[in-house]
Formats: sequence, structure tokens, C-alpha cells
Amino acid sequence: MSEFSAIDTFKSISKPSTGIYKELGSKFLSFAYPINSEDEIKDILASIRKRYFDARHHCYAYRIGRNGEIWRANDDGEPSSTGGKPILGQLLSNELSDVLIVVVRYFGGTKLGVPGLIRAYRSAAADAITNSEIIDKTLMRLLVISFDYIQMNDIMRIIRDLQAEIIEQQFDNLCQVKLRIREGNLSRFCDTMTDYNATIQLCN
Repeated sequence: MSEFSAIDTFKSISKPSTGIYKELGSKFLSFAYPINSEDEIKDILASIRKRYFDARHHCYAYRIGRNGEIWRANDDGEPSSTGGKPILGQLLSNELSDVLIVVVRYFGGTKLGVPGLIRAYRSAAADAITNSEIIDKTLMRLLVISFDYIQMNDIMRIIRDLQAEIIEQQFDNLCQVKLRIREGNLSRFCDTMTDYNATIQLCN
């Protein structure tokens, strides 16, 4: 029976969502995206900037990883800490990670001041989160194991018991299996593989 650990799960969103906030003629459009790495962010930002090319600012913030260890907040020309930081604050207060939120601002002709900007970006980000589907996301690890053919039945049984997902497999005198396993089961799996003299290569 697999012993799942709560430490390998965190809150994220299942799919993109949108929100909006209006004040004194200014309009703040918000977009929340589930992401897995920083590589995805550049394309998303480029797409939004192209679509909303006539907007004055495109502020954003993101958190990545189980504990949000990778993060950034960008004000995109707004006064310091009035755009990206309030957006990041909403990710933090909702304990969300693997999420990017972008807020696009259309200026309405009346300045909102620092408190007004903070409130607007915070409210727009909050609306996108309210309109999203919050999920529990499991941190997975990708690895490759190599072992002697004679050990195949035992090792395949362990893979099934720990509910690891087989991605690729090759059976010969020396067998090789590429699989995905949740973080909470990784240590137990590696210890067991050592007992069978299997070699393990972590891919991420």
C-alpha cells in the first residue's frame, strides 16, 4: 500500500481564468494561467502584449514550485511595488503556486495614486483567482531506472504498488524504465531499488 505524503501537494489552478476591475475610468483586465516552468511565461506574456498592444501596462507575478521558491513580480512601468507586488500578494494569500497572473491596465484619464493602484491590481488579480478552479497539485519526479532482467517482476510490482506512471520501457538483458512518481514516494522507491541493485537517474 502506498504511503502518500502531504508535503508533495500544493494548491494551483486547473485552467486559465480571467477577471476585471474598474475604477475612475481605468480598466484592469486580469489573466491567470497554470504553468509548470519559467519557460512558458515568455510566450504567454508575448501573446498578451500582442493582443492588448494598446494597453499602458502589463504587470504580472508568478510563483513556481511546491513552496513557491521560484517567483517574480513585475510593475511594467507602474510606480514601484504598485503592480506586480499586489498581484504576488494574492498568490501568496491564496497559497497558490505554478500560477502566473497578468493584469493589463487601460488608463482612464484619472490618476489613481499609489493606494488606488495597489487596490486595483490586487482586486483584479483576486477576481481572476475567484473565477478559477483551485486544485491540489502533486509534485512529480521523472526518473529512469536500469536493472537486470531477472529482477523485472519484482521491480514492476513495486512500480505498481507505488502508483508510478510508466512513460517508456525497454526490456532486454539490461532493462530500462522511464517513469514519473510523486515526490512523497521517491525516497521509499529509491531505497527499494537499491535493494535490487537497480541504478536510478533523476531527470528533474
